[in-house]
Amino acid sequence: MLVTKLRKNMRKIYSKLMTEIRSHRITYFLLTVILLGGWFIRTYRTDQILGFYYDQGRDALIIWDLWHKGDFFLIGPTTGIAGIFRGPFYYYLIAPFYLISGGNPLGPAYFLAFTTLLAVVLLYYLGAKIQDRATGLFAALLGSFSFYIMVASRWLSNPTPMLLLSVVVVWMLWVINKNISLKNRSNTLRLAWITLSFVSGMSLFHFGSAGEFFYFPAFAIFILWQLTKTKWKLSKVIDLTTLVLAIAAFLFTLAPQVVFDFIHDQILSNNIKKFFVDDESFKKNFWDVLQIRLPFYYDVFASKIFHWIRPREKVLLMVLAAAFIIRLPMMLKNDGIKIILILLVSPIIGLLFFQGNSGNVYDYYLTGYYLIFLLLVGIVLGQIWKFKIGKIFVLVFFYVFLSWNGMVTRYHIIAGVDGPQTVMYGNQKQAIDWLYQDAAGRDFSVDVYVPPVIPYSYTYLFTWYGPEKYGYKPSDEQIELLYTVYEVDPPHPERLDAWFVRQMGIGSVEEEVKFGGVSVQRRKRFM
Repeated sequence: MLVTKLRKNMRKIYSKLMTEIRSHRITYFLLTVILLGGWFIRTYRTDQILGFYYDQGRDALIIWDLWHKGDFFLIGPTTGIAGIFRGPFYYYLIAPFYLISGGNPLGPAYFLAFTTLLAVVLLYYLGAKIQDRATGLFAALLGSFSFYIMVASRWLSNPTPMLLLSVVVVWMLWVINKNISLKNRSNTLRLAWITLSFVSGMSLFHFGSAGEFFYFPAFAIFILWQLTKTKWKLSKVIDLTTLVLAIAAFLFTLAPQVVFDFIHDQILSNNIKKFFVDDESFKKNFWDVLQIRLPFYYDVFASKIFHWIRPREKVLLMVLAAAFIIRLPMMLKNDGIKIILILLVSPIIGLLFFQGNSGNVYDYYLTGYYLIFLLLVGIVLGQIWKFKIGKIFVLVFFYVFLSWNGMVTRYHIIAGVDGPQTVMYGNQKQAIDWLYQDAAGRDFSVDVYVPPVIPYSYTYLFTWYGPEKYGYKPSDEQIELLYTVYEVDPPHPERLDAWFVRQMGIGSVEEEVKFGGVSVQRRKRFM
């Protein structure tokens, strides 16, 4: 019975989708081109220009131990704040793709890139539903070809899924608002609340960086707004059963860290208390922080449109801002736009009081808002497009956007790996290939220097890549044949010099080769 109903619903959805596509062939042809272009710039030459460093090596080693030693885990990557860790679901998310690819980081890298393309599809859908199909195309263009979104999509790291999850948050709020407005007590409303609760928990505890905390003040405002529409009847916004299921979904996302905290004598909760209470991470030092944050906000969001902002780009942004202000009263009649504004205003105000992590706030803290912002930009462009003179502006805007972002994107994805300070997955593997070929099957030991000191990336490559291709790992013993691998360290050359001094007392250099910013020395160890 359930299977039959599911098949019937799937056929109904497919029929509607095909009718929509046939009715707007040009729109969906353009969307297909946008998606193919977005996929190309997210994956081209990933085997060469993937960034595989400290975090990526650490994560890969943990997942290697999961598959080869059965070492399950309850916490994930560090948050960058001492003693506070994310949950483990980022590891569990990418672990199957490490398994499928045989340990190759390209597997999870391609998967994460694909999730960002799904986010672009959702951008189109939301733009089309909230305003019109032209808006959906504008948002999809921005999300696909923004240089910084492309770079974020290539990042093999836990914030990358936030590009998709953030758009899902908008989608679920839109579905909830629509169903409440229709006085619809359907299963769709219940599923939307549960999904929103689950996704927000995943965002905060597992994938986000900091800004996702401010989803929750936005949700509180959203709920108050819905209560005013239902004459303050909470049961019409969310019934008791749905509330219980939504809370359960949220607690599920928190469960691994709670268990870890219980097992380890409340180490996480104590560190969180120290960060928020003892270190006073939120202060009322509003005006001082305002002077720092406003330029920061401008840099973060403007850079998602134009990589470099010269007078021409400033004029385009000023016109865009003016159109937003002029059309705002009319746009506020649209509930979908209200949802987007609530989500965007929450971190902008909240971060004015945030002074944790030594007062530092980084661009990637707002990964969960990049595409929400671009959706708003797409909506404003859609408003401008309604006027004849506006169509000219939009065409000029996208000419500048595509040419400017296309230029820097092209340089990024065709870049070689032989620059004197270039360290990428491609030349890391070149260095290891040379080392193994030079060893010619002989046992050897290896010593590695990388900034910031812990060489997790090479530890993983000597755990997976070397044995996979050449059949054996470096020896743990101090044997005569020694290879030293080191990366350039422009910020701290004194650290590399100190490492060289130590190496001089270990063995003499017989040969040295360079692969961009990665060098390999064959040494004869002093025995």
